[in-house]
Amino acid sequence: MLVEGYHPGAEDAEIYLPGIQKILNPELFPFNSQFFEAHAHSTFFPNLIAASVRMSHLRLETAVFVWQIAAIFLLLLACRELSKRCFTRPSVQWAGVALVAVLLTLPIAGTALYIMDQYLNPRNLSSFAAILAIVAVLDKKYFLAAICLIFAGAIHPLMSVFALTLCMLLVAMREMTPTFWLSALFPFGLSFAPPPSSYHQVAMTHSYFYLTRWAWYEWLGVIGPMVILFWFARLAAKQKWPNVVLLCRTLIVYELIYVGAALLLSIPARFEALARLQPMRSLYLVYVVMLVTAGGVLAELVLKNRLWRWLVLFVPLGAGMCVSQRMLFPEDSHIEWPWSAAKNPWVQAFEWVRENTPKTAIFALDPEYMEIPGEDEQGFRAVAQRSSLADAVKDSGAVSMFPAMADEWWAQVQPQSGWSKFQLQDFRRLEAQYGVHWVVVQQRAVAGLDCPYQNPAVKVCRLR
Repeated sequence: MLVEGYHPGAEDAEIYLPGIQKILNPELFPFNSQFFEAHAHSTFFPNLIAASVRMSHLRLETAVFVWQIAAIFLLLLACRELSKRCFTRPSVQWAGVALVAVLLTLPIAGTALYIMDQYLNPRNLSSFAAILAIVAVLDKKYFLAAICLIFAGAIHPLMSVFALTLCMLLVAMREMTPTFWLSALFPFGLSFAPPPSSYHQVAMTHSYFYLTRWAWYEWLGVIGPMVILFWFARLAAKQKWPNVVLLCRTLIVYELIYVGAALLLSIPARFEALARLQPMRSLYLVYVVMLVTAGGVLAELVLKNRLWRWLVLFVPLGAGMCVSQRMLFPEDSHIEWPWSAAKNPWVQAFEWVRENTPKTAIFALDPEYMEIPGEDEQGFRAVAQRSSLADAVKDSGAVSMFPAMADEWWAQVQPQSGWSKFQLQDFRRLEAQYGVHWVVVQQRAVAGLDCPYQNPAVKVCRLR
């Protein structure tokens, strides 16, 4: 956590945290809750966190912080177990764990994923179960693997599909059964209703869904791991590391299957909505297993028992990752402790909203407020715990996964176009159309607005 930082209300926390808050306090979010409840209803994650809050009597902020620490610990524990199946010497095993630990916020090619996000979410909590399922398959403990996959599926259904595919492939590559062919087809025999025409507007904002739209350097994140895994497989065969050989060869086949699926879903326009399956997010498991293996190979062949070599590798890596995170969240404390005051003026405004406005209040903000310099992608709903009109950043992410909401999302985003030039009559139009009670605007003069709170960055203004 000291390396990656902690930002509980940032980025996709805008989708996941309100789901927990709504369970704990059903009076919250009387308007537009569908933009986060669509995700919340497809996973046991918010129920699990909410239950832990009720049982522990902790504040939600504290409970989420504890769960984030637990998620990091469990992922590293799972990586330790995987490393033990690959290498015999303890120091070599720990090298794989250490490499994952310092690279938790390593971007995974063009998938918009990190190994571990800086905030609690279902993927953070399901990842360890996916890795433990792989370990169980290596041990031929298939019942235990099934338990791990069921837990992963309950927390993050999509990521569990990738873990299941890899587990099936491991069995197939080892046993050479027809399971191989079934696993290749598994996630793609699904049918979907055609999305609304407005869904195309959402699809354009999520280019990472479509492999053909990836930049050349993102393609390196696809090809590079296959080259590395091929080299590791040959090296492992010489060193007599049978599980490393099996893992590397299986991961190459696994990645080729999903690259093929991603290309299939990216090219024809009629598959536009199917691309939300995001087959390239299968790379998550490739990267984690590759890093565990890479750490072991480095320790075995390069680091050995030389302390200075370990320091030369891990200290600059850890420092570099820490600096990169500070650059991503320059206006926030590196670790936003649950008991500390917010440093970011946007978060300060959102916290004022939470403490000083009715729970039924409806807000409007710049639909692209999360991309404003200095805002640091802090989610309004996640922090303020108030309803708001649909935004063009995170709500579009929810719509990308649930196309039925596309028309409603587009109908709310369009009237907010030109937000930076809005005057009182424009805000009144939103009030008449959607019952907006309050607006959050950047520091600028708008005649007629009553603004009971302001700081150097933003104003919170009342319409009624």
